[in-house]
Amino acid sequence: MPKILGKLESQLLSYAQMRRKSVFRSGEIAELLSLSSKQSNELLSRLCRKNVIARVNRGLYLVPTKIPPGGVWTPSEFLALETLMTSLNATWQITGKAAFQRYGWEEQISNRLDVYNDRVSGQRKIGTTVFRLIKVFPERLGATEIAKLRNGEKAIYSSKARALVDSVYDWKKFGSLPRAFGWIKNEASDSRFVSSLVKATIGFGNTGTMRRIGATLSSEKVSDYQVRKLRKALGKSSSLIPLDPTKPKRGKADSKWGVVLNG
Repeated sequence: MPKILGKLESQLLSYAQMRRKSVFRSGEIAELLSLSSKQSNELLSRLCRKNVIARVNRGLYLVPTKIPPGGVWTPSEFLALETLMTSLNATWQITGKAAFQRYGWEEQISNRLDVYNDRVSGQRKIGTTVFRLIKVFPERLGATEIAKLRNGEKAIYSSKARALVDSVYDWKKFGSLPRAFGWIKNEASDSRFVSSLVKATIGFGNTGTMRRIGATLSSEKVSDYQVRKLRKALGKSSSLIPLDPTKPKRGKADSKWGVVLNG
């Protein structure tokens, strides 16, 4: 059944529609409708409960610029994310399962967006979308591509090469090993992509990530020329780590990359 809206609720939605303005702060709404702070907060809470508007952050709301059929509305995941990140003055990029699905490695569509950013960690829900915000150092942000959507919105993703690095570096968060090794092997025949992967691994991986990706590429007979920069950046080490950290550390040792081939 359609939502029954009161006078103030209708005034807010009509204003948003007339001005084509979707982002509002609570103080702005109080001034617009000549309300006290308490009245404004009660109005906004009531509209959120009715799923007519969406709370993005403290005092910040998304309001539909077109009154939806039935009065029920939720913002797109990308509008919600960009609004939140802009309010935090954050640099960000989508990674994890949503990125893996974008590049064809995951078939299952994720019900959550994993977002690297330089401001905040934790889980947020805006409208119907759940975000897992992962705070990282600014130097771990980069190697991105922008997806431009039909409605004018944009989504910033880890690039294909960077997403593979993420799948090995943050395998515990994303549950991506050992499957990520198969994704790397499937891409290893593309020499241009391998160069991009090596560059991204050096730029955004740690020692364990470099070892695991290097050993996986070598197992696919990738030329030494292609992985030379990776080996140089890695340096030498006498310790060994398991190729697949989800399995027991048993198997043949690959001294060149410092891993136990237990995959």
